[in-house]
Amino acid sequence: MTDISKAAPATGPAWMVIFAISICHMVNDVMQSLLAAVYPLLHDEFSLDFWQIGLMTFAFQITASLLQPLIGMATDRRSFPQSLPIGMGSTMIGVGMLAWADTYGMLLVGAMLIGIGSAVFHPEASRVARTASGGRYGTAQSLFQVGGNFGSSAGPLLAAFVVVPFGRPAIAWFAVAALVGMVILSRVGAWYGRWARANAGRAAASRVLPLPRRRVVLAISVLAILVFTKNAYMAGISSYYTFFLIDRFGLSTQDSQLMLFLFLAAMALGVVLGGVIGDRIGTLTVIWVSILGVLPFTLLLPYVDLFWTGVLSVIIGVVMSSAFPAIVVFAQELVPGRVGMIAGIFFGFAFGIGGIAAALLGILADARGIAYVYQLCAWFPVFGLLAILLPKRREMMGAY
Repeated sequence: MTDISKAAPATGPAWMVIFAISICHMVNDVMQSLLAAVYPLLHDEFSLDFWQIGLMTFAFQITASLLQPLIGMATDRRSFPQSLPIGMGSTMIGVGMLAWADTYGMLLVGAMLIGIGSAVFHPEASRVARTASGGRYGTAQSLFQVGGNFGSSAGPLLAAFVVVPFGRPAIAWFAVAALVGMVILSRVGAWYGRWARANAGRAAASRVLPLPRRRVVLAISVLAILVFTKNAYMAGISSYYTFFLIDRFGLSTQDSQLMLFLFLAAMALGVVLGGVIGDRIGTLTVIWVSILGVLPFTLLLPYVDLFWTGVLSVIIGVVMSSAFPAIVVFAQELVPGRVGMIAGIFFGFAFGIGGIAAALLGILADARGIAYVYQLCAWFPVFGLLAILLPKRREMMGAY
């Protein structure tokens, strides 16, 4: 196997580096989804209310939300790829705390440490993926993100077959995967250091905006709102889907986690399909279909039987996730030279605001029931209408 830390910088894509960063994205997001997947277990063991479940999601996502844009802006000024294993180390400690916590407060701290690890990881990892792309930005971004989506889908499956049978201490085994991720990321950082030295004499990337500043601010705001509404819906699914299935259909915890796995696996598939289809029909079309086109399916979901709940969950996962790679690359082209800041906004801030929504949805679930929460969330894709405010291809004046 090629040592990615010694691979010579190339003009084409550095596939080993992209693959390595995607694998680590998978590890990072396994830990994130594992947190939500063990909520039923924590709910029973600690006698938690739904608002406390929502607060754990909030604690995880708000740390990532607040820190990611700041870290992204800092690393835009001076890249620090060796921060990647440090972030994975924070995740490793957080996972250990989830395994051995004896109070609700320790669970919250563990969730926050996982959030901090995510905040450190995403901006620099997104920059490395773009650097290693050899100009194939969309492909590199899709491969980077699909690792995360695969990790998100694997978390509930691993919880169902590892944590549920063996109990909460089995969560500690996942810290080993984080340790492996730290080793891989240290090699990725070494590769990036070699790339930076080899390209030290090159002119810095242009930061000239392709559109008037006000137009760019409006477009970035719209994209952030679209990602926020998607993440708010996804946070509702990830945090409460198992409870919804148990409450409505009487499923066991293990069976409900398998259903959650199907939904999250569909999201991973959507990321890949969205990149391929976007290259053929255009990114704006994919954004329209992904955010607004999913509305009929989300409106039906709270009212159908178990079979159609599974079918609709897969459709929603595929369609809703398909636009995210296009949104990130589109935003990076709107604000050139600010890869870390854009990653911080779209992986962090909008994601964290989705966490606030999850906490509010938990309060609402306690007051009105899980079914009501899903009826309300079904309307979130209406915000897809805001895509009409995004600049068309001809307005980008060759930026795309």
